[in-house]
Amino acid sequence: MSSPATAPPPPASLKRIVAASLIGTTIEWYDFFLYGSAAALVFNKLFFPDSDPLVGTLLSFLTYAVGFAARPLGALVFGHYGDRLGRKKLLVLSLMLMGGATFAIGLLPTHATIGTAAPVLLTVLRLVQGFALGGEWGGAVLLVSEHGDARRRGFWASWPQTGAPAGQLLATGVLSLLTAVLSDSAFGSWGWRIPFLLSGVLVIVGLWIRLSVDESPVFKQALAQAEARKAAHTGAAEKLPVVSVLRHHWRDVLVAMGARMAENISYYVITAFILVYATTSAGVSRQTALNAVLIASAVHFAVIPAWGALSDRVGRRPVYLLGAVGVGLWMFPFFSLIDTGGFGNLILAVTVGLVLHGAMYAPQAAFFSEMFATRMRYSGASIGAQFASVAAGAPAPLIATALLADYGSSTPIALYVIAAAVLTVVAVGLAKETRHRDLTDVEPPVDAQLAPTRAADARPV
Repeated sequence: MSSPATAPPPPASLKRIVAASLIGTTIEWYDFFLYGSAAALVFNKLFFPDSDPLVGTLLSFLTYAVGFAARPLGALVFGHYGDRLGRKKLLVLSLMLMGGATFAIGLLPTHATIGTAAPVLLTVLRLVQGFALGGEWGGAVLLVSEHGDARRRGFWASWPQTGAPAGQLLATGVLSLLTAVLSDSAFGSWGWRIPFLLSGVLVIVGLWIRLSVDESPVFKQALAQAEARKAAHTGAAEKLPVVSVLRHHWRDVLVAMGARMAENISYYVITAFILVYATTSAGVSRQTALNAVLIASAVHFAVIPAWGALSDRVGRRPVYLLGAVGVGLWMFPFFSLIDTGGFGNLILAVTVGLVLHGAMYAPQAAFFSEMFATRMRYSGASIGAQFASVAAGAPAPLIATALLADYGSSTPIALYVIAAAVLTVVAVGLAKETRHRDLTDVEPPVDAQLAPTRAADARPV
């Protein structure tokens, strides 16, 4: 199809769009992951000091999980307005909300200063973070998917996905630097605030870049045709995007949720829970664990576009299945390597785990985008991705920490990740391959979006 709406934009324009999505998602994931690392390292002492160390860590991870609970609400709200108003406007809003909440955490008084109000305020700000991130992911990947060349959609759409390891790399790098140059008392007293306050500067840069890009041409074409149909049918109103998603794409939503289980759970076990496991069970220093995650995140960043490009050649499903099976098989070697306490083995364990995770995460953006119709794509992709995060990523560090406390062994944790991998293999195995779909053709009948309509008038958006 070679209409202006589907023709690829000039290379310079596409690169600017990819850069805007990548930088925005990097900042948002930096903010989100920074909280996760701080929850494992210092929040248990600063906000839950009356608990014993492991219980304090559990409570700290509980506030971490609250951010995931808000992500489905963000997916619903941002998905609705993103499908009605456009991708760009909502992406700007999500960045402002996330940055503001993270900056505020950096100013937050601790339990020693204001008592129980401190963890309450921390939880509220974490909810804002989750709400913003729930709307960010879908818009960022769609903006690239709907601009890019269909033949290389997997490659281009994987770049916003690199925002996750880039944000992890940035957050872990800043924390690692601070823990290296500051004493434990200085870091616990004021040093931990620096990475959160830095978010304010990053958000200004991200907004400047994100405001410079154009709205998705696929969305603009679909919006114009929907408005024309609405006028032709004497002002009949469109159905809510979420209603259309649940009516026509409920199977795709379930596939997306199942696909997210192994990807989400394995990621947070590998990058967040490891900071607890390596320091408490393997006797590794906090600095060593942070450095291992730092190095592995750099490799993760590099391999995601390669996995995305491979999905353009062989399909989304084969690459995704490779990652799910690989992560499941790697879990026992992963913990065995960490148990040795060696820095090289720690790097190997985390790096291989994240490379295999990348095989799921890279094609995910194009895979989910290709499942849904244009005027419900933001809602569909966001609902599938973010509702799964409540059952997957949200409790993953919490469950892993509880299993470690109850059994004193990594075996139940490995089995937990393996069970998630089996669920993902089943979900993706039942899915249809989407690699060759044209995003302007992935549309339900008109009555999915407009009521009432006549069959004779039905045509794609």
